[in-house]
Amino acid sequence: MKVAIVGASGAVGQEFLRVLDERHFPVDELTLFGSFRSAGRKYSFQGKEYTVKELKHNDDFKNIEVAFVSAGGSTSLEYAETITKYGTVMIDNSSAFRIESDVPLVVPEVNPKDALDRPRGIIANPNCSTIQMVVALNPIEKLSHIKRIHVATYQASSGAGATAMAELQKQHEQIVKGEEPTVKKFPYQLAYNVIPHIDTFLDSGYTKEEMKMHNETRKIMHSDVQVSAICVRVPVIRSHSEATWVETERPISVEEARKAFASAEGIVLQDNPAAKEYPMPLFVAGNDPVYVGRIRTAIADPKGLTFWTVSDQIKKGAALNAVQIAEYLLKVGGF
Repeated sequence: MKVAIVGASGAVGQEFLRVLDERHFPVDELTLFGSFRSAGRKYSFQGKEYTVKELKHNDDFKNIEVAFVSAGGSTSLEYAETITKYGTVMIDNSSAFRIESDVPLVVPEVNPKDALDRPRGIIANPNCSTIQMVVALNPIEKLSHIKRIHVATYQASSGAGATAMAELQKQHEQIVKGEEPTVKKFPYQLAYNVIPHIDTFLDSGYTKEEMKMHNETRKIMHSDVQVSAICVRVPVIRSHSEATWVETERPISVEEARKAFASAEGIVLQDNPAAKEYPMPLFVAGNDPVYVGRIRTAIADPKGLTFWTVSDQIKKGAALNAVQIAEYLLKVGGF
């Protein structure tokens, strides 16, 4: 296939290159795009060097079949028509189109067929926290409809990009040296701290990040489920964690849930508290699946189930999910 990556120099853009290589995606021709600041940079892919081209309103996408786009919402909005003009399928990693009624929002383990109905030529990649959660929710939903969800996220610095990861590392180094830590990317020092604030606050008191989890989950799962989230930034480099409580229409036993998780696509069950085995970001970074553990019946609700998930949000939460969408389209002849 003729493939493009828009935002090739960013953390997700670089992850696209790794994932395409790892999964042996059939890339016959590759074109890398970036801003004027990134243009001219060179990256290696499968033994060949590629130079980043400046993204412009021209005919550069004319013969490209799929474009993986991760350059921010404003860029996606500005260049969507340019990218899709000649039939290129745009798989967009920003929040620009996620809730648009004529743009499918897809997690391949949950709603792959939605990717086939894309009147604008755009498929949206969900928010990383939503992807992780719905992969875990899907096997439970198959057992009994989920009515309500409460979730607390513990989101790594990498969710805010490469500069955020670098800032956290720099803060630790500065603190060890007795220096004042640099604070630019986050509203407060993240090292030795947690910040209950991701994205901008709305009049409701929720943040945009928290409302994404509500709105996106309902769209992906085609569900009336109610989602109440609090999203927290934690001093972890890579991989998000989530503590999730669900209320289902009928009670689901812990053993029933374990069996469902163990047999579900894209999930690794890691739930043996007696042996201190449970998912942690330190050991999940760089891996593909969503890891699930700490499965319990909710004390406060006989129809409630609680569990803990961890997943690499740059990988499954961004690049891998997008590539899996493209793989599905290839498999079913959806291009």
